[in-house]
Formats: sequence, structure tokens, C-alpha cells
Amino acid sequence: MTNLKGKVVLITGASRGIGAAAAIRFAEAGAGVVVNYFRHEADATAVVERVRSLGSRAVAIQADVARFDDVRELFDRTVEEFGRIDVVVANAGIWTGGAIDELDEGTWQETIEVNLKGVFACCHLAARYMKQQRAGSIITVSSTAGQRGEANHSHYAASKGGIISLTKSLASELGPFGINVNCVAPGWVDTDMSAEPLRRSREIEQIVAGIPLRRVASADDIAGPILFLASDLARHITGEVLNVNGGSVLCG
Repeated sequence: MTNLKGKVVLITGASRGIGAAAAIRFAEAGAGVVVNYFRHEADATAVVERVRSLGSRAVAIQADVARFDDVRELFDRTVEEFGRIDVVVANAGIWTGGAIDELDEGTWQETIEVNLKGVFACCHLAARYMKQQRAGSIITVSSTAGQRGEANHSHYAASKGGIISLTKSLASELGPFGINVNCVAPGWVDTDMSAEPLRRSREIEQIVAGIPLRRVASADDIAGPILFLASDLARHITGEVLNVNGGSVLCG
């Protein structure tokens, strides 16, 4: 079993979905966990209680990743609470639809600020702490949309494509400081964010038909690979985009 005892992981958007599942996986590996949330305090509290029940330290910290000052406070409070940051999982994101000729500037800006600026802020601050330690792991969460595009979700795809380029750039930049930077790119995942299309029978049939493994991923299906990238098993992997999509996008 992966052993991360003594390590501290900060996960953004960890009150639900992939972030919450990752928090549980890291707790099972013995890591202390910071559960970042924005709106869903009760859900974040439940994740903290679950982590603690597994014998790991945990704290929930509210922060809007689209606001740089919030992210700075999130990192400062993590260091105050735990004394270090070993792993950062930049997971928080939003997904909205809109045809390009109907997409308004506000929706575009919100998506870029949460999905891309939020990841930038986390990487910027993680690098500052991890350079001092000369060790660390940053894991970003992109999407198949960032690899092949997604009709009627161009703003989302653009933000997720930017995450991939940012990840590759930082892998080269931060590698000499002992910092690994990798990306997980999920396909369809059964979370609250994608609940609406996954509950419509005609759409779910089409979605599953496009996945060679013939099922939609659970949040835990993504959390496992995130844990792997943070472990010593992946110590010589950096700049990688790990596709976790059941074979729906084969861009390896």
C-alpha cells in the first residue's frame, strides 16, 4: 500500500466529487489533508470527519480559487496548521455550456478564472513553498475536453487545455528543484457537476457507447491515479498527462 504518512496534501474543490474521493485516498495512505471548499461547507465537514475516522489529520478551509488573495490565505493557513505542504492537487473547477455565438463574456471570464487562473494561483504558491523544501508534487486536473475540444463548451475546453500546457511548462521549470508536476485528464465522471446529462437515458447511452470500457468513471476511479502520481511509485514521472477516460480519447 502507498505510504504517505507524515506528508501533507492540499486539495482544492475537495468537498465533493473527485476532490473528496482524493481526500479519502490520501487519508488511507496516511497523509494529512486540507479540504478546500468554496460553497459546500457541510460537505467539506463530512469529508474532514471521514478523513479523521481513518486516523489522519484534516482541516477544512474555505477559499475561492478564482481570487488570488483567497488562495494565498489557503496556503498560509495550511502551513500554519501543518508546518509544510508536500502535495497540491489543483482540482477545483466548473463546467457550463454555451454555443460560441451565444457565450457571453462573463461566463467565459468566470470559467477561465476558476479553472485556469485558480490552477495558476495554486502552482505559483506551491512552487514558493516547495522550492524551499526542494521537494514536492503538484497534480493538476484537466479533462478530455482540453485534449480534443468539446462542442458548446469551448470556454471549458480552453481552460482545460491551458492547464495541460501549464503543467508541461512547470514540469521543466520546477524539476531541478525536486518538484514533480503532472496532470490527470478524466473523461466522463459520475459527479454532481455532470449529473444532469448522466441522468438522461438517451445521453447516457451515447456517452457509454463512446467509452471502450463501457462505463462512466466514478470519482474514486480518478482519485486513485491522483494518489499514484503523488507517491514514490511516480517519482520519475513529471510533465505527464495521465488519461483516465476508459479509452474514450486515445492520445497517449
